[in-house]
Amino acid sequence: MRRIMVIGCPGSGKSTFSRELHERTGIPLWHLDMMYWNADRTTVERSVFLQRLTDATDGDEWIIDGNFNSTLELRMQRCDTVIFLDYPLEVCLDGIRSRKGKPRTDMPWVEKADEEDSSFIDSVKGYNSDSRPNVMRLLAKYSYKEIVIFRSRREATDFLERL
Repeated sequence: MRRIMVIGCPGSGKSTFSRELHERTGIPLWHLDMMYWNADRTTVERSVFLQRLTDATDGDEWIIDGNFNSTLELRMQRCDTVIFLDYPLEVCLDGIRSRKGKPRTDMPWVEKADEEDSSFIDSVKGYNSDSRPNVMRLLAKYSYKEIVIFRSRREATDFLERL
C-alpha cells in the first residue's frame, strides 16, 4: 500500500479519510479538487490539471483523493490500492451538510453555510446510477489491485485504527 487512490460519492469523506491515512502512514497526500479548482471557483486548464496529476502519480508513494471520472482509469492503472467509500446516499448528503461553512484543506474556497448548489446535490443523488457503475466496472477490470470497499464510516475508522 504505497500508491493509493481514495474514491467515493461526494460527501462520503474521501478527504477526511485520506488525511487520516496520510497522518498514520506519512504517504504524501494530493487532493484532486486542489489540482483542478482555483480559489475563484474557476478551473485550471485541462493540460495543467493533467500535468499536476501526472506529477503526483509519478511518485513512488501517494494518496490521491477524488473522483474525476475522466482520470479514474489513469489513476487505477498507476495505483496499487483502491479504497472505495461506498456509503448510502443519506450518509453522503449528511457529509456535505456538515462541511458547509468550514475551511477545508482539500478545497481552495469555503462553502457558505447557507449556500446550496442544486446541480451538485443532483449529481450526488445520481451518483449510484451515473458514476458507481463505471467505478464497479473499473474495480472488476483492475481486480488484481488491492481493493478495499467500506460500506460504513465505522468500517473505515476501524481500518485506520488498525494501521
